[in-house]
Amino acid sequence: MAMNSLKDIYLDQLQDIWSANTQSLPVVTELGRAAQDKDLSEALIDGGNGIYDGLAEIEKLCNEHGIKPNAEHCKGMEGLVKEARVHGLSNDITDPDVRDAAIIPQYQRMVHYALAGYGTLAAFANRLGLDTDAAVLQKCLDETYDGDRRMTEIAMRGGVNKEAAS
Repeated sequence: MAMNSLKDIYLDQLQDIWSANTQSLPVVTELGRAAQDKDLSEALIDGGNGIYDGLAEIEKLCNEHGIKPNAEHCKGMEGLVKEARVHGLSNDITDPDVRDAAIIPQYQRMVHYALAGYGTLAAFANRLGLDTDAAVLQKCLDETYDGDRRMTEIAMRGGVNKEAAS
């Protein structure tokens, strides 16, 4: 697709976030199964559910704009997913508490990519006067921020990092 307008970039970025979410969902599920800490595991399961819901919303937006959601492959998320598997699911991590501590930054890196994507898309939709799109994307952005804050709370006030440090 030629990039000749903000709308062209917007549509391309819709496809990119769909690809990113599609790639991150399986590894988030794997991280949730690997986590020992109950709060961490539940947060990852909820995060996976949020990604799934976001995929459905992005797919609807793509369909409404007459584009295929799967026309783009997000290389950025591809790298983050590889890193999450290497650093969060590695067999080299033998202590479950250390694994839990390693899972959090891997998850948050993927979430921060999604935050950048949803934030940019919401801004584009607002600028383009796509009010319905903007509302959907803002909801996805807000829910993604909630998941990120929850993960930070688990790392800072929960027992994960405390257990890994002992």
